[in-house]
Amino acid sequence: MNGQFPSTLLEKAVNEFAKLPGVGKKTAMRLVLHLLRQDEETVEAFGNSVIRLKHEVKYCRKCHNISDTEVCHICSNPQRDASVVCVVENIRDVMAVEATQQYRGLYHVLGGVISPMDGIGPGDLQIDSLIKRVQDGGISEVILALSSTMEGDTTNFYIYRKLEHTGVRLSVIARGISVGDELEYADEVTLGRSIMNRTPFSGVMP
Repeated sequence: MNGQFPSTLLEKAVNEFAKLPGVGKKTAMRLVLHLLRQDEETVEAFGNSVIRLKHEVKYCRKCHNISDTEVCHICSNPQRDASVVCVVENIRDVMAVEATQQYRGLYHVLGGVISPMDGIGPGDLQIDSLIKRVQDGGISEVILALSSTMEGDTTNFYIYRKLEHTGVRLSVIARGISVGDELEYADEVTLGRSIMNRTPFSGVMP
């Protein structure tokens, strides 16, 4: 985006919006100018919601999903099957699986996948807390629902090696999700079928 900004305040706002993923300078300019056209109350509500999100949002102490309380509404729901835990990469994946309305167990959010190229190892993820959940008892099955990428498969294999001697059933979602696909972009029907048609995880790297 060329041209000099007529206001340093405008420039700073555009630069901040442009830091968001998928937002370039032109889109950032459109968003900022849109906010400028709104009344003060609307803009303050927008800004305050972002600030409150950062300051007040919690992470469930059981599954690490985003929550307004110490334990999220899924983990605290007595209607959910607490013996089955679906392991996902991030919060968006929880939302994607929930949208299928096919799964009634609990979740465990890793916060990413093992990726040596990006400097992300097992210690950077919520893998130890998953192992502890299994060791504490009450879990009969762990569903590995990570994206079918090299990093996802590596993480699946690592978790398998950590849990293979615990006696818990380890399964992986069916490959209705194409290799290389991110879970959150799968359509609800395909993802739902992949969860329901899950297969035992053999521990063999693809």
